[in-house]
This record gives sequence, structure tokens and C-alpha cells, in this order.
Amino acid sequence: MRIQKLNTRPFQKRTRTNFAVMRMNILLMAALFFAGCGQHKTEQSTMQRSAGAIAEKIEFKDYWYGNEAELCHYELEQARYGEIRKGDVVLVFVTEPLGDKSHVKNDDNTGGNSVPVLKLNYVKKFTTGIYDYSMMSSIFTPVDQSSAGGSLRITTTSQEWCGHTYMSMDLRENEYEILSRSYFENEADQQFSLKKTWLEDELFNVIRLAPEKLPIGEFEMIPSTMYSRLMHVRSTPYSVKASSKKEGNVTIFTVIYPELDRELSIHYKNEFPYKIMGWEETYVSGFGSEKRQLTTKATLTHTRLSPYWTENAVDDAQLRNELGL
Repeated sequence: MRIQKLNTRPFQKRTRTNFAVMRMNILLMAALFFAGCGQHKTEQSTMQRSAGAIAEKIEFKDYWYGNEAELCHYELEQARYGEIRKGDVVLVFVTEPLGDKSHVKNDDNTGGNSVPVLKLNYVKKFTTGIYDYSMMSSIFTPVDQSSAGGSLRITTTSQEWCGHTYMSMDLRENEYEILSRSYFENEADQQFSLKKTWLEDELFNVIRLAPEKLPIGEFEMIPSTMYSRLMHVRSTPYSVKASSKKEGNVTIFTVIYPELDRELSIHYKNEFPYKIMGWEETYVSGFGSEKRQLTTKATLTHTRLSPYWTENAVDDAQLRNELGL
């Protein structure tokens, strides 16, 4: 189990030491080889890149396949009804096998062939006056990002005192099959398809897997399912403008939706494992005289690597303190 607070030194788990040693050995052998031979510079450069790629794969497996999930807690300032509300976000990143037909965890190999995915459970909670919101999205993105985009499934639920909603998006061939159920009359019992395109919901996973695959320029994107539910906006592709810039050891990836008058900026570390440090989302919130442009913000406070599914005893409740909850 690894516990890490922001700006503190990470604790390295012993069971992962072999991967680190193997990575160091590969790099050392490559360096000795290049120093002691008279190969052409182009050949040396090619072999150096090959050694680096192997080391990156070992580092990836060490981090994401250590039988642990990454838990990240963020302090939340949520725009709702024209005011800023305090809350929390927890991002749970974990790898697992997903059935290519069932689009659920393929524990018994009954859901078709298994596709290795990075799953993100995005949990958001905040209070509005006397009542609270509890929202959650699950995003399943193939680990293989040789062809960018194309998350296999997104599901989102939202609960508050007026009622609750459910939405799922499943990739079938080149279309997303969408199912929506809602307490609200104009959203109830919808079923439709959309052409395959970029999804805002998958951006966090693409950053963690292969940030170089993030789309830049002008293209179409489907807004996040949480935003669509909160703002009662139909899920459909919108034209966006995306850009990326580095500031020190952090990259800021920005998506602008001109039609929605909305802007999203995600801040993540430049180096593996490309930890997401926070994000900002600016749009018009509220109705009538309370309507104004506000910015929702999430700021990373704690991270923790652990097999949280085994930490379910009463005594394990104290671990919430270590996550800032």
C-alpha cells in the first residue's frame, strides 16, 4: 500500500522493485553498449529509442498492473444555480479486463474477448442549500492507444432530492448507442445513436495512457455526460477548439465549446504517470436574475495507491482521513 500526500515523497512498494531494477538494467546495458561500440549514429539513436520504449513499458506495467488502484481526492468548487458550492471529487483509476461484447468486467470470460482497459470511476459530491448531489461516471478506455479515442463504454448516474438520472454510451462498430433514463419529463426514456467521435469523458484516461494522443485544433466532441445532465443539454457532437501548452512541469490542455460558451482546462504533470493536478470548467450557471458565468474548479489534495476493494472493514474507515475525506 502506498500513501502519498501532495508534495510529499512517494512510498515505493517492495513488490514493484523488480520492475524498477529491470528498467535500470536495460538503460545501463544500452548506455554501456553505445559507449563501447563504433556504430553509426543513426543506428545508435534507433537502439536508444528502442531501449527507452522498453523502459517506458516496464514503468507502465509497474504502475498500472500492481494489483492496486490509484485514488485521487480533489477539493471541489462547483458552479450551480448561479453560486459556487463546496464539495469533493474522487477519481479512481484502475486497469481491468472488459468484455468486448458485454462491456462489463470480464471475470469469467463470458462477455466475449477481453480488452485491457483503464477504468475511471469519477465520483462528485456537493451540496446545494439543504439538499445534496451525488454524481458518478465510469469510463472504460482501451489501454492500447495506437488508435486514439474510442472508449468502449461510459455510464453516468446523478442523484439529488428532485430525482435521479442514468445514461450509458456503448461503442458498437462506428457508433455510440445511447440509453438515457431520467426523472425529468423532457429527458425521460431516450434511446438514440451518435457517430463515433471524441468524448470529453475520455480525456482524463487518454491523458493517463498517452497524452500525446490528445486531439489539437478544430474538431467535434461530445460534452461530458455530467455536464449534459446538470445543464439538461442533449448529448450530441459540438464543434470545439483544443490547444495544449506547457507551464513548468505541468501541461494545460484546453477545450473551448463556442456554441455552449464553455471552456474546460485540464492541468496534468508532464512526466509519467501524468497525474491530473486539477481542472477548471467555465460556463453560464443559474437561471433568470441568478444567471452568470462561473468557474468550477477541482484541485488535487491527496493521492493513494491501494487495493481499496479489500479495505472494507470498520477499522479501514480511518483510511479516508489519509485521502482527505
